[in-house]
Amino acid sequence: MTAILRNESRQLQRGSLIVGGLLAMLSAFFLSVFPAIKDDAELIIEAYPDVMIELMGIEELHTIEGFAGGYIYPFVWVLFGGIYFSYLSSGMIAGDIQSRKLDLTLSNPVSRESVLAQKIASLWVPVVVLNIGVPLIIYTGSTLIEETINPVALAMVHLLGIPYLLVCAGIGLVLSVIVDRTKNAQGAALVLVFVLWLIDSVSNLDPEYEWVGYLTPSRYYDETAVLVNEEYAFFDAAVLLMAFVLFVLVAVGIFIDRDI
Repeated sequence: MTAILRNESRQLQRGSLIVGGLLAMLSAFFLSVFPAIKDDAELIIEAYPDVMIELMGIEELHTIEGFAGGYIYPFVWVLFGGIYFSYLSSGMIAGDIQSRKLDLTLSNPVSRESVLAQKIASLWVPVVVLNIGVPLIIYTGSTLIEETINPVALAMVHLLGIPYLLVCAGIGLVLSVIVDRTKNAQGAALVLVFVLWLIDSVSNLDPEYEWVGYLTPSRYYDETAVLVNEEYAFFDAAVLLMAFVLFVLVAVGIFIDRDI
């Protein structure tokens, strides 16, 4: 009953290690820049337009926590991580439909619900790999540049970031059961996650449109608040988990009724 889960998990191992390594290298690159801008942090913030400050969530840039929350995580985790998870999930069903592999899978005594559940469950592989590799590099890199980052806050920013990544995966999964061609599904997922991230950031600039940001997943994950202020928004994480479950249920409903 778990053959699909085991197979999908094996297939994700190599790609997860590669992407985890790339994100870790990108994090290390950002960290290497911090000593050079630490003393001029206030001048840098003054030079930035308001839209960039809102976009990156910059706060206390002169601290390693503020730098990580304002520079590293908005891009490495929220943007690139979210795009990666939506990319993976958007090809799960669409790829099997296009290759006709799904016909062979469903010829066995397995329900469509089980196929979908096992495929999305295989995302435990990138979740584990990314949540080990990236914080390890950030903590080690901070030590090497003679900075001390709060290990509890670092662990929490990753723990609370998992629901956000799952929501991005949920978005991709819905597209995967709607769109037949893999490239189209993956392209739509990439664009949608990026646009949602952009909307969340830009909507903060005008109070009249701030409510729009509450429709985006990144609004419920504030990496700067976690790292700088040690504010752990468990309710927001719960909202994201419920959104993920909803996306999975929608995908299951569509997948059961559609023709292959």
